[in-house]
Amino acid sequence: MLANSNATANLAVKDLAKARAFYQDILGLTEVHNEGGELIVYKCGDTSINVYRSKFAGTNKATAVTWMVGVAIEKIVSALRSKGVVFEHYDMPHTMMEGDIHVGHGMKVAWFKDPDGNILNLVDR
Repeated sequence: MLANSNATANLAVKDLAKARAFYQDILGLTEVHNEGGELIVYKCGDTSINVYRSKFAGTNKATAVTWMVGVAIEKIVSALRSKGVVFEHYDMPHTMMEGDIHVGHGMKVAWFKDPDGNILNLVDR
């Protein structure tokens, strides 16, 4: 029923101005729609991300958005680190750290958080 429909990630934030600075200036996303200070829609490849103001911002303790960046993962991690992004390091079975990148199970993954604590990640797929 939904297999051929695009899906959109929804991220709750407390402060849209702070979120805009992160998603546009740090991550380099392009704003494609703004709903009067309540919602900003960003283009990500062929999909989008909705960033909206909510009192529930920061309550999700799981990964909220994954970007499939392929072999560019090391370059992107380095570029984000140079802009002040701090990467999360998790103790995971059968996984080794190579700098800020978790390597294991046949893939490379790097996790980081937005200003509200939403967990985001990059994967080399």
